[in-house]
Amino acid sequence: MKRITLVLCLFVSLLTMYGQQKIKKGFSFGALPAVSFDSDLGFQYGALVNLFHYGDGLRFPKYDHSLYLEYSTYTKGTSIARLRYDSERLIPKVRTTVDVAYVTDQMSDFYGFNGYQSLYNPIEVANSNRIFYKNERNMFRAKADFQGNFSESNFGWVAGYTFYNFAIDTVNNSKLNKIKTGATLFENYKSWNLIDANEANGGNINYFKIGLKYDSRDQLACPMKGIWTEAVIQSAPKFANQTFPHSKMSIVHRQYFTLTKDLSFAYRLDYQMTVGSGKVPYYAQPLLITSFLTAATHQGIGGKSSVRGILRNRIIGDAVGFGNFEFRYKFLRFEMFKQNFYLGTNVFFDSGIIVKPIELNLGNVSLADQSKYFDTYESGKFHTSAGIGLKVGWNENFVISADFGKAFNAQDGKTGMYIGLNYLF
Repeated sequence: MKRITLVLCLFVSLLTMYGQQKIKKGFSFGALPAVSFDSDLGFQYGALVNLFHYGDGLRFPKYDHSLYLEYSTYTKGTSIARLRYDSERLIPKVRTTVDVAYVTDQMSDFYGFNGYQSLYNPIEVANSNRIFYKNERNMFRAKADFQGNFSESNFGWVAGYTFYNFAIDTVNNSKLNKIKTGATLFENYKSWNLIDANEANGGNINYFKIGLKYDSRDQLACPMKGIWTEAVIQSAPKFANQTFPHSKMSIVHRQYFTLTKDLSFAYRLDYQMTVGSGKVPYYAQPLLITSFLTAATHQGIGGKSSVRGILRNRIIGDAVGFGNFEFRYKFLRFEMFKQNFYLGTNVFFDSGIIVKPIELNLGNVSLADQSKYFDTYESGKFHTSAGIGLKVGWNENFVISADFGKAFNAQDGKTGMYIGLNYLF
C-alpha cells in the first residue's frame, strides 16, 4: 500500500510541475517518469518523452504533430521500447498514427485455451512450480493506422497495416531465479501437439485492417454522453502470409449516459471472432483488434485492459466476447496551482465469455492429465469480476487511475490491482 501511495503522490507532484495551460505555439515537450503498477506485471519504472508541435496555436490544446517515446520495465520481467507518431495534419483530414514497439515479456501468462475448459490449479503453482503457467513471449510490432470522417458527420472509416514478429520460448528460470519442477503448461501443450511445431516458436504476421466507426462522444478522457462504435476486419491474407493466413472481425460498442452533473454510467461490449476457414496461430489469438491503439499492447481477455481482477490472458478462444459496466462519480472538485482537479470513483462489473472454443484434440493427452488439466464440459460460462476505482482528474483531460477488481471464481485467480492513466474506455 505504501508503494501505491507513493505512485499517486508522484503523479500529483508531476502534474503540478507541468501544469501550465497557456496557449502554446510551435514546439513543446514534456518528460516524465513512466510509473505505474499492475498486479500481473508488477511495478513499472522508466521514462517517457512527448514532443508536440502546435503550429500557430489556434487549435490548442489540439496539436498538429505528436511524437511519443517510452522505455520502461516492469519488475516481473516485461520491458517496453516504443515510438509513436500521431498527426491530423500530415495528410489533410486524415488522422495518421505510426507506432513501433518492442515488448519483451519474460513471464508471459499462458493458462491454455477456452477459459474454464483449461483448469487452473493455484495450489500446484504455490507449492511446486511458480512458472508453470508462464512462458517467454517477445513481440516486435510496426503499425500504421489511418482514420477519417465522412464529410462533417460522426461517421467515419478506419484502415491500417500492422507487422508482428513473435518470438516464443520457455521461461529462462535460471536467469530469473525461479523455481521449476517438471514441465510447464506451455511445454505440455507442445508435447501433446495442442500447439503445432511450426507455430510453437512464434513467427511473422502481416495484417491489413479496414472498418467503419461512429463517434459522438462529448469528450475523450471521460465522456458523459455519446456513443463510440466500431466494426473492423483485420486480415492476414495468403499473399502476405505463407503460413497461417486468417481473418478476424471485431465489433466494439461503447455508450455513455449522464445521470447527474457528476455521475455517469458507461458500458462497453466487445465481440471478436475468426472469419473464414483459416487457422489462427496460438500466439495471435490473444490480440484484440481496435481502430486506434493508445497503450503499448492491447491483447488478452483478463487483466487491466479487459476484465479487471481476472488472470491476464485467462480467456482465449476462436470467438470471444466481454463487457464492462461501470458507474463513474466525480465527488470532489478543487483548484490548486491555478489548475482544475477532481477526485472521482468508479464501481464496475466486468465479464467475458468464450463464444467459440479453439478445437482441442486430446488424443495425445493421458487420461490422468486430461482429468488434471482439462474440463471439456465447461464451455460457454462467464468469467466475471467486480471492483472499485479511484480517479484523479487534471483539467478534465489527464486522469490518474487506480482500479481494484476481484474475480468471482477461484479458477480466474483472486484479485487484480492496476495503477496507471485514463479510464478503461
